[in-house]
Amino acid sequence: MPRMKSQLSNAAYGVLDYLAYPLGLLAVTPPMLRELGNDRFGVWMFAGAAINIGAVIASGFGDANIRIVATQKAVGDHDKVVRAVRGTMGIHLALGSAMSIMAGLACPILATRLAAGLPGLRGDALWSLRLASIMILIRAIESVCISTQRAFERYGAAVRVSVLARMASLAAAVMVSIVTHSVTGALAATCIISACGVFVQLAHLRRLLRAASLLPLLEHETALALLGFGIFAWIQAVSGLVLGQLDRLLTGISFGAAAVASYSLCVQLCQPIYGVTAAGLHFLFPRIAAKDALGDEAGVRSTILMGICANILMVGTGTAGMLIFGGPLLRAWAGASVAETGGSLLPVIAWSTAASGLGVAGVYSMFALGRVKSVTCFILGGGTVMAAAMWLLSRRYGLQGLAWGRLCYGPITCLVYVPLAKMLGKRPAIHARSAAPIELIEETQ
Repeated sequence: MPRMKSQLSNAAYGVLDYLAYPLGLLAVTPPMLRELGNDRFGVWMFAGAAINIGAVIASGFGDANIRIVATQKAVGDHDKVVRAVRGTMGIHLALGSAMSIMAGLACPILATRLAAGLPGLRGDALWSLRLASIMILIRAIESVCISTQRAFERYGAAVRVSVLARMASLAAAVMVSIVTHSVTGALAATCIISACGVFVQLAHLRRLLRAASLLPLLEHETALALLGFGIFAWIQAVSGLVLGQLDRLLTGISFGAAAVASYSLCVQLCQPIYGVTAAGLHFLFPRIAAKDALGDEAGVRSTILMGICANILMVGTGTAGMLIFGGPLLRAWAGASVAETGGSLLPVIAWSTAASGLGVAGVYSMFALGRVKSVTCFILGGGTVMAAAMWLLSRRYGLQGLAWGRLCYGPITCLVYVPLAKMLGKRPAIHARSAAPIELIEETQ
């Protein structure tokens, strides 16, 4: 019972982490839009998107950190846990610094494009984007703290500070914009509060690890383990970022801005089917990794089975809700014109999102068991087929064909359950290879 309560708590905090910022952003949009005006609000949204994209690219080794820390914690090797965290800190500092510098160099060009025809806006846009480039590095460091706390299955500790800092930054952005009507002021408040949040996270992490230092440390053995797993997780994160925007780019190129609005709102409305499931089941990753490191075959099997059942239940509930209530929600949210265009798209997009969501438990299980290469192949394969299908079907069937093309991705990624089932049938061999704790488990052919 205590273990089940802990897992439910971790799932709840995962969902809170996923939902809190989008809901907060939805709440502050009206006052920010009123105080900043359309142009400056657009700059603020662009800066936020730039932060998110840069942070994803700079923080792609968090999953490698989770797996190594979870397995080393399970076998009681505290020294390797600390070395893994410090190694991840080094990689994320390097990636975060590189992304921050690249973004900083691009700021003058981007600011000029954003302020085209509005000379008075360029200075505000330029300094806002420079602050956004600093935020990329802050997020990269924060991700080390969050991934380590999750590896210890302490989702609440990680999420509470993160959510509080982001909600406070949104509130501060509103208050500063009321006083200054400046995007730079709003981003400066966000930057300061986020940095304070990271300092708190680092202090908690140092106490958790009982470490004398969290300074970057890239030694050969730890770096190889992190890079061996993390490079594939990083590829997935970047490819997911690209694939997540591909359909909207194709919509804009082929059908124009009005179609992008309808299509994007349908995708945004359906996204929680996948997002809530992925956030809620993330605790499976460190839990399965720890049980596998201890050779607990029954525990691995039962946790994976529980995760699959929960996966089906969550996706089924979300999809049913969207099919029943999605049309009225779209009409109330976006108006009659968008609902008329998106009404026929919404069910198809809901089913495609559900198909992707059904693979969540399998992906986390494969990650935990060290089969990141296989997952990467399925995800990239699914993305390639999806891109080709969307392009071909959209030329023949228009916007509806583009939506149908999305359906190709989910079933291919769900094929991860095939090698997962084979692995579970060979558990003794897998356990025999778990003897070297920090080494990445090599995949069988």
